[in-house]
Amino acid sequence: MVYDVSERDFMERVVERSREVPVVVDFWAEWCGPCRTLGPALEAAVAKREGEVELAKVDTDANQSLAASFQIRGIPAVKAFKDGNVVAEFTGAIPPAQIEQFLDQFVPSRADKLAVADDEDSLRKALEIDPRNAAAARKLGRLLLDRGDTDEALELLDRFPGDFEAEGLTARVRLLADVGEDRTDGAGTLSRAFEAWDAGDLERALDGLQEVVAETDDPERRDQLRRVMVAIFTELGADHPLAREHRRRLAAAIT
Repeated sequence: MVYDVSERDFMERVVERSREVPVVVDFWAEWCGPCRTLGPALEAAVAKREGEVELAKVDTDANQSLAASFQIRGIPAVKAFKDGNVVAEFTGAIPPAQIEQFLDQFVPSRADKLAVADDEDSLRKALEIDPRNAAAARKLGRLLLDRGDTDEALELLDRFPGDFEAEGLTARVRLLADVGEDRTDGAGTLSRAFEAWDAGDLERALDGLQEVVAETDDPERRDQLRRVMVAIFTELGADHPLAREHRRRLAAAIT
């Protein structure tokens, strides 16, 4: 939806409305050339989101007090409201691709919505739309691991360096390959730790991994174990007590 708002109805149609659906506000004026370029591009991008975001337009000449209250010093100026607050903004005309990136910050893309699903078809479709969708890659990587397609899992997850969970799953693949070749100590403990991870028993998984770390002298193998544990810490959240405890234990074990 696209509509004009003024000082009179801004609170209702933007601030309060944003508690139900994100609202993008385009501060513009008739004399502004870049505004005439950005406006249609914004409208087209919002229309593609099919009701998941709305666009409110504020004529700054007719609503000078409103523009001043938001410290608008140059136009076009765009501010996105969600849950009653400004969550993203930019000034000046930007190309359509950057408008899409702007909207992606607070409106799930089609790929993001598909990545929420747990079925393989949806996850593969999400990656077709957005090959850099890490959430879809992680989920698909787990599915591939579960059915033993380790080569494809590695090829997929290796495309996401710097993503702690993806790197942890990649390390898991390589550790499991070592277990399969009977080249590591604590193979049974490691397998049980991964089974616990899959079952959601993260405390037991971390305890098992700590045990394997303590028994391992190989620096490369220790690094792979560390990556797996960091993935679990990420899943737990940085401030989770279990993550804090095992980070301390891991640091003590590898120093």
